Amino acid sequence: MLINKIGLVSVVSALVLFSAANRSVAADMDSILDTFPKQGSDLPYSVLRADLKDAKTLQPFEIRNGGYGSAMTAHPTQKNQFYALTDRGPNANHQGDYGKGKSFPVADYTPRIGLFEVKLNGEIVLIKDILLKRPDGSVISGLPNSSALGGTGETPYHADGSPVLVNDQLPYNAKANPIKLDDYGLDGEGLVALKDGTFWVSDEYGPHIVHFDGDGVEITRINAFKDDTRALLHLPAVFQHRRANRGMEGLAITPNQTTLVGIMQSSMKNPNKAAQKGDLTRIVSVNLTNGETEQYLYRQEKAENANSEIAALTANKFLVIERDGSFLFGGPKKANPNAQKQVYRIDLTSGTALSSVSLSSSMKEDESYGLLIDGLTLEQYVQKHGWDALAKQGIKPVTKKLIVDMVEEVGYAHDKMEGLWVIDNQHLGVLNDDDFATWSTDGKLEQKYLDKNTVDANRLFIIKKNLLAE
Repeated sequence: MLINKIGLVSVVSALVLFSAANRSVAADMDSILDTFPKQGSDLPYSVLRADLKDAKTLQPFEIRNGGYGSAMTAHPTQKNQFYALTDRGPNANHQGDYGKGKSFPVADYTPRIGLFEVKLNGEIVLIKDILLKRPDGSVISGLPNSSALGGTGETPYHADGSPVLVNDQLPYNAKANPIKLDDYGLDGEGLVALKDGTFWVSDEYGPHIVHFDGDGVEITRINAFKDDTRALLHLPAVFQHRRANRGMEGLAITPNQTTLVGIMQSSMKNPNKAAQKGDLTRIVSVNLTNGETEQYLYRQEKAENANSEIAALTANKFLVIERDGSFLFGGPKKANPNAQKQVYRIDLTSGTALSSVSLSSSMKEDESYGLLIDGLTLEQYVQKHGWDALAKQGIKPVTKKLIVDMVEEVGYAHDKMEGLWVIDNQHLGVLNDDDFATWSTDGKLEQKYLDKNTVDANRLFIIKKNLLAE
């Protein structure tokens, strides 16, 4: 009996301490929200390499890690912590002896999830890195996939212009020592953290949606490739036609954690490059309990914009980033006072679920290209006839309401707004992708600046808004 009493006292004491700790974190978060700097706070970074010369200044510059802004999401239990995702690593367009591709100045970079904590003084600290790994526990790379799994023929090169080979110590040989690709390689852009400690990551190679355990080891994946034996569930085949570098940029999960919701960055190459220059993007939901998928359409404010993130508010309402690629104050481009960096709220129930569309002699379902109207894909149909004509066919995009204009709110200087952290219904975290503080002009690497003097960095802003207000 004494042992039982001691055990009971220990359990009660632990619960009291846990409850007190949670109250302390909640109190701290209230203070953080009240005092967080309006101009934002930079995430920490390390230097990956500093030996390359800037193509413009011819001086050495830093390639930073950094790079955590491709996506972000709330820690499921720690209110003052969030996770942030890197993409495939620093890269730049490159035309080399082995074809068009990408320069990877840190070719062995491992994509990762960073756990960050916001301190009372607004400082942000990195708690840990979670390197992403194959099912066997070996680390993945950010190198492109093979064509069978969505690769678009991007040849990887080192910073000196030599190709990345299976064995860089030996000369190229198409059979014995070919170009190095990685079918587990990810260009991660969307992130979900589940209550069980696992993660889902969406990318813009396949696109693939990969389930990782708490240590970053792959559990399973979802993609549109029926022959990929690694995939537990599959997306509709139409998602194989993603535009290069503009895949599944955002990923969310419903509050009950049963359904993933992903958004494509831009119009897909469905069925050709001409179609990808439109203003129609696709949203897809995947029910994790039964594998059922659904698609919805989103209408961008202008053609070839980017939908860089999606975050859940309720089972049907989500926040979506829509942005252009301009810099408010110039940086490596001309300054654009009309830069678009906005967050909209959408409601899936307001749009047409594509599976509900009735088929007819003019409305047909193609196994590869999805719904066709008079032989045109939805991307082609909107380009040719417009959204009003599509509505007459019984297909409407989700409704959208502007929640935050970050240029008006904080004078947002970054080109890439890519992370959303729903802190509560009144506060939203916004994070940019700094591209590892690198830029390229005509395929030549250089430091990435926001203006003449400021190197780009991952910067968190916390915005106070009623996220559910009608």
